[in-house]
Amino acid sequence: MPSSFWEMLKSLYAVDTLQGYTEEEIESLKELFGALPQVLEEYYRTAGRTKAFRQVQDSWMLPEDFQKWEWLQKSDHMILLNENQSVCRAGIRRGDLCQPDPPVYTTEDDEHWVLSASSVSEFLPAALLYESVYTLEYSPEEFYWVTEEEVEQISARLQKLPFEMANWVSGMTITFYSNEPDHLVVIMDCGDEDSDMLYGATSETAYKKLMAVLEGIGEPL
Repeated sequence: MPSSFWEMLKSLYAVDTLQGYTEEEIESLKELFGALPQVLEEYYRTAGRTKAFRQVQDSWMLPEDFQKWEWLQKSDHMILLNENQSVCRAGIRRGDLCQPDPPVYTTEDDEHWVLSASSVSEFLPAALLYESVYTLEYSPEEFYWVTEEEVEQISARLQKLPFEMANWVSGMTITFYSNEPDHLVVIMDCGDEDSDMLYGATSETAYKKLMAVLEGIGEPL
């Protein structure tokens, strides 16, 4: 991931530095699975141990979890993210772990898996952004309902980020919008004409600027 994206994550999660796993810890995980995608290795090495990334709505499966939980060891996918009520989870097919940047799939029954992102390098930024919006100090307490026309207005006012997370809970596709690293708008499309929206900012000033951009858009659910 480019340095500009890491700086955005540090801003959204309010962290000064990123913490990674040691080479020994990564090698232990490679021994358990036989191989790890290069992109995932780099993430673990750069930022995988960052505490703020773990204190989110859903649960990241961490290298230490694979060592102690049998269900993770037996799965035919290497699970990356588990929804907070275990309704949905995302993972990489075991047979794809030798690829440098394989696709990521999701499931709601551990039998039928569907594509979430075409690569780990797309899934990780999307999932990290999605989880960050729940941690932002300045944000509304509710979701907002937005029409297709209103999503187009958001797209015209804010930059759509080049990451997407598909087939999360109930087949939801998640996209992201932002003009600066101090705020984020998340659109959750469940396949009908309307979508849900979450948004937030890292400071009161940034939140006021974002609210000016979103004026007249959305209704609270």
